[in-house]
Amino acid sequence: EIITSDWSSDVCSSDLVIGFGTGAIEIKSGYGLSTEDELKMLRVIKRLSQATPATVKATFLGAHAFPQEYKNGREDEYIDLLCNEMLPKVAEQQLAEYVDVFCDKGFFTVEQTARILETAQKYGIRGKIHANELDFSGGVQVGVRYNALSVDHLESSGKKEIEALKGSETMPTGLPGCSFFLNLPYAPLKQMINSGLSVALATDFNPGSTPSGNMKMVISLACIKMRLTNYQDRKSVV
Repeated sequence: EIITSDWSSDVCSSDLVIGFGTGAIEIKSGYGLSTEDELKMLRVIKRLSQATPATVKATFLGAHAFPQEYKNGREDEYIDLLCNEMLPKVAEQQLAEYVDVFCDKGFFTVEQTARILETAQKYGIRGKIHANELDFSGGVQVGVRYNALSVDHLESSGKKEIEALKGSETMPTGLPGCSFFLNLPYAPLKQMINSGLSVALATDFNPGSTPSGNMKMVISLACIKMRLTNYQDRKSVV
């Protein structure tokens, strides 16, 4: 049984989400978007991991969005900063187990995502992807190509994404709380299960789109809106 919570670094006490049924917490940076601020967040996450009985994993999400000064034609300069300065320092200071990229419409392209994941691999940091929350972005496919641990969100997914995931080590992760709060479609986890894939659920607990760390609510939404049950031929991981 895997029960996880995606917990942004500026949200409340781990005791609260533990009480809601969370056994492991992933905390992401991504709210500073500068080298100094991203490293500061990751250092705070490291301290938090030492202060809670829950399992805590740190993820570097410098590719959460483009800072204002790097928009309008300077996006690739920010990719240079991520790959040439941020990632080397994150690796040197051993501050993150994973690197995440928001590969979606209006955010990071497949090509930019590939460069970040390839750089992370050189430093021994495994990738994860914010994939297909807003559109059919190619995020699932690039995640599989670079052996990402997971592709998360998947609200815009279909046959091509399911085929890409088959035979891979990448876990499709649904975040029904995000669909609930933002009124988005729900990820087609049922179809994925019927295609032979295992799936996971997480809270996506963050102040911007999913202000709930209640894993019991996530499971309820998955059962009601995604038509899952707590037992799906051993394929559904909740």
